Amino acid sequence: MYQVYVLNNPAGQKYIGLSRDPQTRLLQHNSGASNWTKGKGPWTIAWTSKPVNLSEARKLENKLKRQKGGLGLKTLTRREGS
Repeated sequence: MYQVYVLNNPAGQKYIGLSRDPQTRLLQHNSGASNWTKGKGPWTIAWTSKPVNLSEARKLENKLKRQKGGLGLKTLTRREGS
């Protein structure tokens, strides 16, 4: 099972991803293992989805990314979160 997650950094940037283990993935983001988030942290988890299969996780991840961090993202994460 996978979870979609939203990370925030002190500059107000967001990163949306998916993982089997969001906590371990957060450690990777903060250690510089991810090119996009490298040097932009520290990152914190703002939201995680309920566990879903990979297909559903990818659909939700893409849906959230299309929201561009606006009101749509806030609405979706309140409705579909844990």
